Amino acid sequence: KRFVDKVGIREFLDELDLPSPGSNRGYTSKQIIESFWLNIWTGASRYVHCNWLRNDEVIKEIFGFKSMPSQSTYSRFFGKFSLARNTEVFPKLQQWFFQQMSLGTITVDFDSTVITREGKQQGSAKGYNPNRRGRNSHHPLIAFVSESRMIANAWLRPGNTAASSNCEEFMRETFEHALAGQKVGLVRADSGFYTESLLGVLEERQLNYIIATRLYPNVKSKIRGLSDWVEICEGIEVAEFTHQFQNEGAKERKHFVIRKHLPRRPEAGGKLLFADDFPDYRYSVYVTNLDLPAREMWNVYNGRADCENRIKELKQDFGLESFCLQDFWGTEASFRFIIVAYNLLSLFRHQALNEGKTATMKTLKPQCFAIGAWSVKHAKKHLLKLSLPHPKRSWMDGILAKIEGLSPPFCYSSA
Repeated sequence: KRFVDKVGIREFLDELDLPSPGSNRGYTSKQIIESFWLNIWTGASRYVHCNWLRNDEVIKEIFGFKSMPSQSTYSRFFGKFSLARNTEVFPKLQQWFFQQMSLGTITVDFDSTVITREGKQQGSAKGYNPNRRGRNSHHPLIAFVSESRMIANAWLRPGNTAASSNCEEFMRETFEHALAGQKVGLVRADSGFYTESLLGVLEERQLNYIIATRLYPNVKSKIRGLSDWVEICEGIEVAEFTHQFQNEGAKERKHFVIRKHLPRRPEAGGKLLFADDFPDYRYSVYVTNLDLPAREMWNVYNGRADCENRIKELKQDFGLESFCLQDFWGTEASFRFIIVAYNLLSLFRHQALNEGKTATMKTLKPQCFAIGAWSVKHAKKHLLKLSLPHPKRSWMDGILAKIEGLSPPFCYSSA
């Protein structure tokens, strides 16, 4: 509660075009959103779980709530969001959030994931679903800020959407709004973003990039013809070549390929491109405009793998897969508020706990949040009693003291 006060996000919510309550006795939009975040932070993974905190008198007293919304309140609230309102609210909210931090030069990672749906919600459709083939799903896009382990932007898309669909518009919104004023030093993405138009957008903005390459037949043909392989470590070789799309006006770009020898690297990733001629090798191919040795570029790109850890945490600890409504835009609104809840917790664990690179929500719950508490009145004051063993009390005092000294901009060092 004290940390949220220091961030000031509650006051900024008043400036956004949020749905108004239907009656004078209704909950304010600000309280509904903050209560939604509280439910997520305390373990709720679907709307029905949001009834748990209604009986928690201590949390209501800490946050100054007389009562907390029910499951149906959240459903009605998010059901009032539309495409226009989502486009108006969330880029502004993300932009304001990142303006509260001092990050320096950042690396932006773009990725997509699949969220399986059990019903027939709007936008859920059969598409690429590697874990549950043939099931309806949504196919969201997410932009990560590597240095702070936060999320810059996120869109929900129908399940039958192609990997590169709407990526240009998503990138423009990310750079022009969510990350406006931030200095982007590098962009990394998987092969779903490997198109001539997307590369053109990055070059137009004079951004450095490393993007995984789709293995089209003409790309495979060039790889087969390579002979100047250089071994950079045991079982791993690199080579470079230039390639251009067959689109009219396409330009030649630098590509580099990593070849991994399976007998020496049995767990190596990549594609088995030439099973008949070279069955012992797996390949990974990337396009870049960086003027670095292939070994350095491969090491730089490998840092993008942390995106998968962030997506896994969002799904397992923040209910990203389970907060779903029949209405598509309502589902996207809750989806994007979950992203903000994740960013707030990420900022908290870095600024207050110094655990920005290791601790997950699953770790923090028993360590920091799942602590028995009750409130009492003493000398006309409200006191919060925490059930803490004596050795841990100084640790908690240190957290509270550190929060007391915080104020924007929150400095973030990747050292």
